[in-house]
Amino acid sequence: MITRRFLLAGAGLAGAAAIAAPAVLRSPKHAMATEPQPLRVPPLIDARQQDQSIALNVEAGQTEFFPGRASETLGYNGSYLGPTLRLHRGDDVAMAVTNTLNEDTTLHWHGLVVPGEIDGSPHQTIGPRKIWSPVLPIRQPAATLWYHSHALHRTADQVYAGLAGFLLIADEEEQALGLPSDYGVDDLPIVVQDRQFENGQLVMPDGMMALMQGRRGDTLLANGTVNPFARVGAGLIRLRLLNGANARIFHFSFDDDRFFHWIASDGGLLEQPVPLRSLSLAPGQRGEILVDFSDRRAVTLQTAPDTNAPMMMGMMQRFGNATANLLGTEKQPVIHFQVEGGGRNAAVPDRLASMEHLSRQDAVRERRMSLTMGMGGMMGGGGSGGMMGGGGPRGMMGGGGPRSMMGAFGINNRPFDIERINEQVRLGDVEIWEVAGEMMAHPFHMHGVQFEVLSRNGRAPEAADQGLRDTILVREPIELIVRFTQPGTQAPFMYHCHILEHEDNGMMGQFRVQ
Repeated sequence: MITRRFLLAGAGLAGAAAIAAPAVLRSPKHAMATEPQPLRVPPLIDARQQDQSIALNVEAGQTEFFPGRASETLGYNGSYLGPTLRLHRGDDVAMAVTNTLNEDTTLHWHGLVVPGEIDGSPHQTIGPRKIWSPVLPIRQPAATLWYHSHALHRTADQVYAGLAGFLLIADEEEQALGLPSDYGVDDLPIVVQDRQFENGQLVMPDGMMALMQGRRGDTLLANGTVNPFARVGAGLIRLRLLNGANARIFHFSFDDDRFFHWIASDGGLLEQPVPLRSLSLAPGQRGEILVDFSDRRAVTLQTAPDTNAPMMMGMMQRFGNATANLLGTEKQPVIHFQVEGGGRNAAVPDRLASMEHLSRQDAVRERRMSLTMGMGGMMGGGGSGGMMGGGGPRGMMGGGGPRSMMGAFGINNRPFDIERINEQVRLGDVEIWEVAGEMMAHPFHMHGVQFEVLSRNGRAPEAADQGLRDTILVREPIELIVRFTQPGTQAPFMYHCHILEHEDNGMMGQFRVQ
């Protein structure tokens, strides 16, 4: 139990991590076993089939992740996660979001390029029994986006409990490519999460480890399914992968080491397919891949361990190679694929999408951001956030979260203040934002824009940096080039770490566009 390990933790940071880390990243052999279950596919709501009007209810309910073991969860139009929304470029879609909870929430359209007042940030709070009715103008290319809670200081708790879903943008350019597009058949949306369970029931880790490195779980879920399998045709299959974890980075590959083609990043299609054997996605990131199952072999999508956490890095420096055995080196299965029947024989296109690239000469201003963790104030804290006071797993709806160290996290050493505008930007300008992370790699997310990576640590971007992005993993300084096309006058936009516990505890800022 995490609680017992916190009570055994010593005063030294690396020493505490050496005891606590295995409890947070337990091997799958310690998790409750279950028979393979069919992959759940979220129901699809197409705005054009709904007369451009979509209703979402934010609900509390119960979900059986393990048969016969009900857990308290949250969802949209259901008990856990939400339906997939398909919107079309050029349309205006009327949303009606009803909050049936007994607490505030918001609904952020992650990756959607819209004005600040309808972005769904903490400035658009939906109170209990209230309805939020934004009209969303869809003006960006085809892409795999998502929506989730962005409640002030409650994002981590509410997303962990289930408040997330897919949002797909469709357009004619994508449709002309002939890519797999039969939803739930050869076009599969897959949100991957890690969650903690005790006796088959979902629990929410708390305490210093959850605060420092974000909540980590011992069990992987795909669309809320434990140990899932999917039946696919013997041909080309499109997987829309979303990292919906609070903190964990997923390193996806197939257990037979087969090639696949990466075709889209956060902001939509790449210019051309990229053959890969592995693809890493940080929290909040999306990636679309084409996988050829024409060989009819059963295969498993898997992920490698994630060691991105400050305490783990301290352990590596102190204990060297022995840390690998402590943290675990086994890859975990995500989805088992069974091949049945026929499938698409279509070839992977040589070209995908055209893209306008911005250059350094287009930028009118440069800004520098550092995602800071303020470790100096963390060693002597009391309450559930101090090194000696951990809280351990608790019931899902217990509320609170690991927030006794508010102010320790920040951007440029300034914790978030909803009354303060950190940056002022002119509408239409192109800027370069240099972003770096402290103590660990942080997924940096900007609202209301899509950007490109201009450089990484003073060098040209890596192959994995290509495409339009709204979330990027940073440790060393990375230059992002971005054009600000949406007004943020009535409400500012957010920028923050997408390790949700970091965001909730101050690693967030605001920019106004006018």
